[in-house]
Order: sequence, then C-alpha cells, then structure tokens
Amino acid sequence: MSSTGQFQNRRPWDRVTLAQLQRVKQWREAQYGAHPLERQVWEAVLTLWMTGWMGWLPAFAFDADWAYPLCLLGMYAPSLYVYWRARAHASQRLRCDWIDLLR
Repeated sequence: MSSTGQFQNRRPWDRVTLAQLQRVKQWREAQYGAHPLERQVWEAVLTLWMTGWMGWLPAFAFDADWAYPLCLLGMYAPSLYVYWRARAHASQRLRCDWIDLLR
C-alpha cells in the first residue's frame, strides 16, 4: 500500500509510538542541514508533548482545572501534527519525506 493511501484513513487521535518517534528523530538528525524548519517544528511538537505529560501533576496539585485541556492537547501534539502532515501529503499540498517512517 502506498504512503498516501496508508495515511488517508488516519485519525487525529491515533497514537504515535515511541519507536515511530525514534525513527523520525533519526531522520531529523540525518537531515540536519537539509530541513532546518522541519527540525524546528518537530522540536516544538516534542516540547509541547513533554509539557503536556509533565503538566498534569502541577495542574492537579494547584487545582488548575483550566490546564487539563492544555495538557491533553500537548499530549496529543505529535499525533495531531502527524495527522495534519499525512493529510497534506496525501492531498499533495505538502511533501513529507518522513511520513513513510511511521508505518
């Protein structure tokens, strides 16, 4: 199955595994100079992901109920980004060189 057909039925809440993130990390390191913007976007996505996971305890400890949706959004940041990029790649609006690494 081609990468465009494979990701057309991907849902925004489908998880990205740690093994998949590791493969994307290796791609990012190998393509360091070739795709600087993509590297920065992935750094931001992974920062949001870590912030989402680490923010639960302080939000709970300080009764900051407003922070729970933000933590949840941060936890799903990699999945949402992959979903968006897969849709853009499938519709040929944006080329995504690393999308095949997420099989």
